[in-house]
Amino acid sequence: MTSEEIGRASARFGRDAALAAALLPHSVAAGDGAHDIAHILRVWKAAEAIHAAEGGDRAILAAAVLLHDCVAVEKDAPDRSLASRRAAEHASHLLRDLGWSETAIAAAAHAITAHSFSAGIVPETIEAKILQDADRLDAIGMIGVARCFYIGGRLGSALYDPFDPEAEARTLDDKRYALDHFETKLLKLSAGFNTEMGRTMAAVRHARLVSFLDALASEI
Repeated sequence: MTSEEIGRASARFGRDAALAAALLPHSVAAGDGAHDIAHILRVWKAAEAIHAAEGGDRAILAAAVLLHDCVAVEKDAPDRSLASRRAAEHASHLLRDLGWSETAIAAAAHAITAHSFSAGIVPETIEAKILQDADRLDAIGMIGVARCFYIGGRLGSALYDPFDPEAEARTLDDKRYALDHFETKLLKLSAGFNTEMGRTMAAVRHARLVSFLDALASEI
């Protein structure tokens, strides 16, 4: 990121702008448009909205949002489930260098570790619950649709099975067909939100997923 981009992005964090400016250069790996600075800013926007309703430590939440994807592991990599743990370890080093207390570092690290769907870790703090909800909001709705097909393209998936797009007579395979990812994961996410505000926001975006699938089916 350029210094101008860091300045513009960090301004979105309000009173945590200085923290954002320090951490944004470490936030994401280059080359993944589904996990880029735009993703960080969308997750923060959602996290702010949930935080306003649910509470929690804003600085810990901001650090966790900024660093939750600081270590990149490709979606189809065999060690994908370890990505959030590795991100939490790297985040801990970065926050220690900024002089954070071990208690605050541990809180941010837990939120980062627990945010991942593939890690299967239950969030135990309000900051962890908010980050998980905010990150999952970015996987559904229209942004979720765009990210799903973007990632499918990066991994070489077809859009859908031309002979059985809805998998009525075959096993779902979201590594081969991007559309299958809706049934294997995306349509299940709204049932697992942690906070009341997160559930409210998720219901709106889930409805958009269903509407998109109906429209796509009609065009196919």
